[in-house]
Amino acid sequence: MPSQKQLRWSQLKVGITVLVGAVTLVVLVFLMSGTTGVFTPNITLVTYFDNAEGLRQGQPVALQGVPIGNVRRVRVVSDPRHADQPVEVILRIKKDFQPLVRSGARATILTAGVLGESFVDIDNKGATGPPVHDGSVLESSNAPGLQDVVRSSQTTLQSLDLLVKRVDRIVADVESGNGSLGKILSDPALYNKATGILNQIQALLNDVSAGKGSIGKLLTDETLANKLVDAVDKLDVIMDQTQNGQNSLGKILKDESIYTNLHQTVAKANQLMDDINSGKGTAGRLIKDKEMADKLQNTINKLSAIADRLEAGEGSAGKFLKDPSFYNNTDQLLIESRSLVKAIRENPKKYLTIHFRIF
Repeated sequence: MPSQKQLRWSQLKVGITVLVGAVTLVVLVFLMSGTTGVFTPNITLVTYFDNAEGLRQGQPVALQGVPIGNVRRVRVVSDPRHADQPVEVILRIKKDFQPLVRSGARATILTAGVLGESFVDIDNKGATGPPVHDGSVLESSNAPGLQDVVRSSQTTLQSLDLLVKRVDRIVADVESGNGSLGKILSDPALYNKATGILNQIQALLNDVSAGKGSIGKLLTDETLANKLVDAVDKLDVIMDQTQNGQNSLGKILKDESIYTNLHQTVAKANQLMDDINSGKGTAGRLIKDKEMADKLQNTINKLSAIADRLEAGEGSAGKFLKDPSFYNNTDQLLIESRSLVKAIRENPKKYLTIHFRIF
């Protein structure tokens, strides 16, 4: 039978074993639940948010999506400097990542998936300052939360519901035969017209296939096709002659003398235009000389006045144009003159005999 001393020593060993196992279990649980370990060197960073968005102690801290630590503490502070962002979040990250986090980086509370837990993500893009140190304060930005997403989705659902109602109303109008589409679907007369048009198109295609009409002859008549080929051949010959400089167009394109003459003609035309613009010659004086232009205008005005007088029947010419008696007298004089000439031709002795008398 064991002694009292041996029994107590056995109980002490059991107690020590249970205590060591419990401590080991606690350490393992702590190491498995957090990114940072007990013996890993860490630094502490601070940031402030206007809403915790469900963030709790122990949640991960990521740098551009890569875990580098965890959340040490989340609390609400009454510091007046952070009245708009009263939620203080203390971050604990591994010291190995300290050179990667620079001043100017922004901390944002994100959600892992749609219904996942919240975590802090540090966005280092655009941060050009020196690396952070222990106790540095990071700027924060708010990502759209689940409530914001639900709120925006409600607006989208309302718009979608309105669109569905409009589509349902349009479908109802179509089913009742209202509108152009409704008439197309429900009006038998319109259907018959469409059928008649299709029948006419089919008949036209049949005529074309049978060689009737211009298109049908073009597709089926070999004579017309041969004429078309012959015309294309002639056109090809003309193009070859033009390319070789054998016809008039080819000479214009190939003969340098024609080009030279054309160039000289253009140069002379340019010189003529320059002379006209400078006031040389009659045309130039007509355009540039105000005195000559006034004389021309005066002449035109006089001609216009004469035309107005003729139109009004003034003067001999005006009377000739407007007075019918003057025209009739002139016409009668011409008739009598023709009669006199005719009589002289018929009996010249009667009119051309000269009688001399001597006193």
